[in-house]
Amino acid sequence: MTAFPNGGVEVVTFGCRLNAYESQAMRANARAAGLADAVIVNTCAVTAEAERQARQAIRKIRRERPGARIIVTGCAAQIDPARFAAMPEVDRVVGNAEKLKPDAFTPDDGVRVRVNDIRSVGETAAHLVHGFEGRARAFVQVQQGCDHRCTFCIIPFGRGPSRSVPLGALVDEVRTLVSNGHREVVLTGVDITDYGKDLPGRPSLGRTVRRLLALVPELPRLRLSSLDPVEVDDELVRAFAEEERLMPHLHLSLQAGDDLVLKRMKRRHSRADAAALCERVRRARADVVFGADLIAGFPTESEAMFASTLSHVAELGLVWLHVFPYSARPGTPAARMPQVPGAVRRERARRLREVGDSAVRSFLASRVGRRAEVLVERQSTGFSEHYAGVALDRTVPAGEVVAARITGASGERLLGTPLSSPS
Repeated sequence: MTAFPNGGVEVVTFGCRLNAYESQAMRANARAAGLADAVIVNTCAVTAEAERQARQAIRKIRRERPGARIIVTGCAAQIDPARFAAMPEVDRVVGNAEKLKPDAFTPDDGVRVRVNDIRSVGETAAHLVHGFEGRARAFVQVQQGCDHRCTFCIIPFGRGPSRSVPLGALVDEVRTLVSNGHREVVLTGVDITDYGKDLPGRPSLGRTVRRLLALVPELPRLRLSSLDPVEVDDELVRAFAEEERLMPHLHLSLQAGDDLVLKRMKRRHSRADAAALCERVRRARADVVFGADLIAGFPTESEAMFASTLSHVAELGLVWLHVFPYSARPGTPAARMPQVPGAVRRERARRLREVGDSAVRSFLASRVGRRAEVLVERQSTGFSEHYAGVALDRTVPAGEVVAARITGASGERLLGTPLSSPS
């Protein structure tokens, strides 16, 4: 959960990077609408726990700010607006499409629930975000929605069909962000490897990445958010080989490492597909580091199937793991499948996280004595090109990129000393 104070308006954000991006747009819209003494809660629906945390936060906000307006939006609000509207703490519920329109935040407009059918939305407007307060990195939405129907996922019902932001709008936004001091841009969306299929000429994500880098040469670093392994195109692999400003870090939406579980999830890749992709990218960029989303305890998952996922982590050389115990979402096919007991799900998630923690320690140890390019996000701490946290032993202003020699590792981050002046 992240909060952004704004002169009497606060945006509380749950969930993904796309939500973080949209929260910035809502901040600007709320300011333009003249909203004051209000809290906007941007919810997530990826798990039942995420919804529970949002409701808990809403109740806490009401206790702490009894006179403030509370406006609830995001995926959970889009999927079940009536549930949030029924909360006595909530003053207004706004849908995912409506939340990016300035009139959604007009004070006292008399409309308590403003949520339309997200499936009818046919395009994604470029919502120009001028900056991300307190961050050297900025997120840019390149795509919205999803056309796939994984059996565990409710998000297509919260985000609608897949739709892409045209290149020209992306270039304008990235140029603005760079001119306002952001040194790294992260391209984000619901399914960014599906980018371009709804645009003239059907430009792929890889082609768009290369054009964006060519048209914004002043951008020092470009990073990608989660990728579907089956949709990574050859042009994107070539971009990793040839574009040094594209960070050598890929986060993959794997979810499992057992073929039968993947089939029951209705994923479109196999275990072998994921391994082949990692090999292709490593041949193109030898120092690339992979992360992955993984679900523990999916319905029908046996101990042997789970063991396949555990071994998949080592086989692919994954480092940064986002592990979720399976959470049943009403209305999804997986919720009707035979469920793994909750205690087993949690235990398997713990074991997966242990494997991930070990992989992180090994990776950090392998970086000692090497050079890293560190984007400083707060004074003297930041992230390397491989998305490893780095603590520097000299003060470097936030927002700068500095070359550093890695001198050690402590916990989950590297230790380094700057080798040059910031760029």
